[in-house]
Amino acid sequence: MSAITPTRHLAFELFKKYNKSESLLKHALSVEGVMRYMAKKHAENEEKWGIIGLVHDLDYEMYPEQHCVMTKKILEENNWPEEYIRAVLSHGWGLVSDVKPVSLLERTIYAIDELTGLVATSALVRPSKSVMDMEARSVRKKWNDKRFAAGVDRSVIEKGAEMLGVNLDELIIDCIMGMRTVAKEIGLEGQGGRDH
Repeated sequence: MSAITPTRHLAFELFKKYNKSESLLKHALSVEGVMRYMAKKHAENEEKWGIIGLVHDLDYEMYPEQHCVMTKKILEENNWPEEYIRAVLSHGWGLVSDVKPVSLLERTIYAIDELTGLVATSALVRPSKSVMDMEARSVRKKWNDKRFAAGVDRSVIEKGAEMLGVNLDELIIDCIMGMRTVAKEIGLEGQGGRDH
């Protein structure tokens, strides 16, 4: 059976089938938003990058102990293209997957996955509770405080930035800009938009 061409609608329905948690949905939408932003920046396929971002944690709620393994199985059963499956698996490289990020798409999702969590948590402790008025230094201020967003693996973000050949500040700025595109959906638009 030949592979399907995944659409955003299809990806979203599949995600909702396996995930009920609002925090996982917000994370998926954050990663999708940043992936679309990065695709646009590099003149790549926004739809493909966004869809991969949306489903990257497909199995996390139901199968946390088999993260990435079950996603591969689910996507294969749904006839997803190999390239999409490989890209999704690459985000867990060195942790739950041995698929090393090679393409620009793969290196990007690897670099920004953890970072979206740090950006979101940093935004929530700001007076505006928003990414709309946020700068990279807000995230950098919290970088060395290991108790802050303790679940975020900073070494993965650093390795990802290195793979992309960018400095950390540039990666953080791109992540913030990408999350601004979905700020409303992820609850980080703040109180009434921008602070003055």
